[in-house]
Amino acid sequence: MVVGSSRARSVQRFAICLLIALATAQAALAIPNFIPQQRVGYTTGDQWEPAMAADGRGHIYILFPQYGAIGDCPACTAPTMALIVSNDNGLTWQAPHALVTSSTGQFDPQIVVDPVDRQTVYASWLQNNKRDVMVARSQDFGASWYLAIAEHAENNEDADKPVLAVHGADVYVGFNHEQEFVVAASHDYAQNFSSTTVNPGAEPGWSLAGGATVDATGDIYFAWTAYARRNLSTRPVSVYVSRSADAGRNWSTALLDVSSAPPGCAAQGCDEEFLGAQIALASDAAGTIYALWNAGGAHGGPERIFFSSSTTGGASWSAKADVSTADNLVEHCFPAITAGAAGDVRIAWMDTRNARPYSELWNVFQRSSSNGGATWSAEAQLSGGARNFDRTYDYVRPDGFRFPFGDYFSIAIDNLGNTHAVWGEGRNFKSPGSIWYSRGR
Repeated sequence: MVVGSSRARSVQRFAICLLIALATAQAALAIPNFIPQQRVGYTTGDQWEPAMAADGRGHIYILFPQYGAIGDCPACTAPTMALIVSNDNGLTWQAPHALVTSSTGQFDPQIVVDPVDRQTVYASWLQNNKRDVMVARSQDFGASWYLAIAEHAENNEDADKPVLAVHGADVYVGFNHEQEFVVAASHDYAQNFSSTTVNPGAEPGWSLAGGATVDATGDIYFAWTAYARRNLSTRPVSVYVSRSADAGRNWSTALLDVSSAPPGCAAQGCDEEFLGAQIALASDAAGTIYALWNAGGAHGGPERIFFSSSTTGGASWSAKADVSTADNLVEHCFPAITAGAAGDVRIAWMDTRNARPYSELWNVFQRSSSNGGATWSAEAQLSGGARNFDRTYDYVRPDGFRFPFGDYFSIAIDNLGNTHAVWGEGRNFKSPGSIWYSRGR
C-alpha cells in the first residue's frame, strides 16, 4: 500500500506538472508577439497615411503618398501614390515605386483585396486637385493596373478621404463633398460607376468618411462622422453607420454614438478635427459587422477607443465597450480594424499612455479576439523599440513617437493568420514623417 500510494502520488505530481506546463505553453502562445517596428517606403522625403491589404497567396501591399522626388516617376507631382509589395508575408519587400503617373498630386490612399477570390487588388485615391476619385484594379499582384474615375467633380468641389470596399464584381468607394457623404458604386469590377448621396439634406457641416465593408450577403456598410462647420471646439460629433441592401441605391443610417468636441491640435499644426472622432469598420466571414471608433465625454478632453458589433445587419448593435486598459487621462485616436474567419476580429489604435506628460509621446497598440469581441487578447505595443534608431528620425524614440503622421493607419490579416500593421510617425502634423511596419501573432 505504501509503495502503491507513493507511485500514485508520483503519477499525480507528474500529471499536475504536465498540466502546468501545457497551461504555460498556451499562455505563452496567447501573448501577442510582434517584431520591432521597421522602416518601410522611401528613405527620403515624407510618407504618411499608409493603407495596407493582404491577399490569399502571401502578398502584402502598402500604398502611401510620397512627399518628395520619385526616381521612377520624374513627371510626378508630390504627393505621389507609391506602392511597396511583399511576396513572402512581410519578410522582405520590393523597392517602392509610383503606382501611376500624375502631374496634379495624389492623396488619401486606400487598398483592399477582393475577399471572394482573395487575389484581385483594388486601390483608390484622389487626384486632379482632389476633384477626381480614382479606383484602380490589379490582377497580377500589383504589377499592372486598370484605372477608372469613380467620380469627377464638375463644380470644382474638392473630395476628401475615399474609403473602399469590394466584393466580387461590386466595388464601392465612399467620400465626402463637404457636408455630403457620397458613395460611388460599380457592379462590373470598377469599369463604370454611379453615385448616390447617403445623407441628402444634411445639416451644414463636415461629413468625414471612416470605414467600409461588404458582408457575406453582399450588403454594403459605410461608417462616417459629422462635424459642425464652425465652433468645433464646443460642438459634439456624431458617429454614423449607413447600410445599403440594394447594391448602393438606397441607404439607411444609424447613429452609433455622439462624441464630445475634439481635443485641441493647434500646437502640432493641425486642424481641430484631426484628433477628433473617427470610425473604422470590418466584417467577418459569418457576416458579423464590427465597428471601432474614438469618442470623448468632455469637450476638448481625452478620447477613448470603443468597440461594438452587429449580427443583425446593422439593425442593432452591442453596447459599446471601451477596449483600452489605459487610464482616463490618456488620449486615444485613429482606430484600425480587420476581420477574417467567423469571430476573428483584430483592432489597433494610437494612444499616449507611455508619455509623461501624456501629450509628449504616442504609440500603436493592438488586440485580437477569436470570439467576436466577447474577450480580447492582452494589448501588444507595436511601436517603440525599433532597432538601430537613426538620429535622422528625431521624432522616433525608444518609448514612442512625437506625433501621429497622418490621420489614419491600417492593419491586415495574411493567409497564415498573422497580423500586419503600418502607420505614420512624425515630429508634428506638418513634417517630417515616415511610415513604419510590424507583424506578429
